[in-house]
Amino acid sequence: MSLIQEVIAKTKEKDPAQPEFHQAVKEVLETLQPTVDQHPEFVKAKIYERIVEPDRVIMFRIPWIDDDGEVHVNRGFRVQFNNAIGPYKGGLRFHPSVNLGIIKFLGFEQIFKNSLTTLPMGGGKGGSDFDPKGKTDTEVMKFCYAFMRELYRHIGPDTDVPAGDIGVGGREIGYLYGYYKKIRNEHTGVLTGKGMEYGGSLIRPEATGYGSVYFAAEMLKVRDLDMSGKVALVSGSGNVAQYTVEKLLDLGAKPISLSDSSGAIIDEKGIDRDKLQYVLELKNIRRGRIKEYAEKFDVPYYPDMSVWDVVKKEGLKADLAFPSATQNEINAEHAQALVDNGCIAVSEGANMPSTLDAVKIYQDNKLMYGPAKAANAGGVATSGLEMSQNSLRLSWTREEVDEKLHGIMRNIHKASLDAAEAYGDPGNYLMGANIAGFLKVAKAMLAYGVV
Repeated sequence: MSLIQEVIAKTKEKDPAQPEFHQAVKEVLETLQPTVDQHPEFVKAKIYERIVEPDRVIMFRIPWIDDDGEVHVNRGFRVQFNNAIGPYKGGLRFHPSVNLGIIKFLGFEQIFKNSLTTLPMGGGKGGSDFDPKGKTDTEVMKFCYAFMRELYRHIGPDTDVPAGDIGVGGREIGYLYGYYKKIRNEHTGVLTGKGMEYGGSLIRPEATGYGSVYFAAEMLKVRDLDMSGKVALVSGSGNVAQYTVEKLLDLGAKPISLSDSSGAIIDEKGIDRDKLQYVLELKNIRRGRIKEYAEKFDVPYYPDMSVWDVVKKEGLKADLAFPSATQNEINAEHAQALVDNGCIAVSEGANMPSTLDAVKIYQDNKLMYGPAKAANAGGVATSGLEMSQNSLRLSWTREEVDEKLHGIMRNIHKASLDAAEAYGDPGNYLMGANIAGFLKVAKAMLAYGVV
């Protein structure tokens, strides 16, 4: 058994009930095999064994009281995975599916994603099994206060800087930051995704979606193609999906789908700017369901189906795919359906939205595949830019931030391609992104000795 396989096996043995974490470790480590051969110093210092163990795992109880006076108890998490190159950085997720294995998978991925941005950020992740859906603003506020009453002691601008993720948007960040500020009696850049009025950055809500489209554009450019006229599938309907659609429109593509946990819509005429404005109001203000889009614009609605289920069932033709909802939303059958229906590129806006079997199908069929840690790194990159602005006590213009974001995504694309070529598999973005992100962290860990 190779060293890499031994580390994967030991990880599964130590944490048997964490399948998402196992998946992330396997996906990353198997692509790192060429580094084992070229860097015996990493083997000697047991970098591979050390990098899969988080620095610390924090779990805590969150009691809170709803509007009817009933007491609820949720569980909170913060996994501080690796701070070799900078403060821990990664989002907070509020969703019923949240458990330790999911938070560890997200935190592990964050190490390499943050490294790829070239900004000084380590990897971390956190959240709770609290479900903000159906809760009043007051109940969400009470929960956020209760969550921060414990979290505040573990974070700080030079220690750990959380951000938003699924279920944690501008409203939740505002409540969390307000309570942190009250407890600590200080105004610092300890959370990103803040409102512009109190230290946020322009482009931050848009950044993940914009970044995934920028990455896809760079992949197409390698084959002398561009976005103009391309039909694009987008899943989800939150921030990532919304701004993926916006940037696709900017670059001349035609997005035709959105979804939420209740179902999917397909609008073959294209989701134009007026329709997108309706989605922004529907999801960000009214917090409605995507079914209402289908009713308003008289387009097909597929209840209890994902966009990728529709592709498989209906043989939906498209050039580009932007999975932007959640982990493992595309399985092997979905991936094969994308191939069969003309898809040439997949750029992941969500975290690990494709199963390992799906990724193999992409690669076997020569699809251009932008893995999440590269393609969706625009969000955390702009969070890093927000941290910089907070430290400097200034704000950059929208154009300045967008230009920096675009440059970062071009650099991530180039670093991924260069690493893939240097380590023997030209064009393999997955391997290239993993190796490029890993090398920086591994060399920093090596420099520190055994700590």
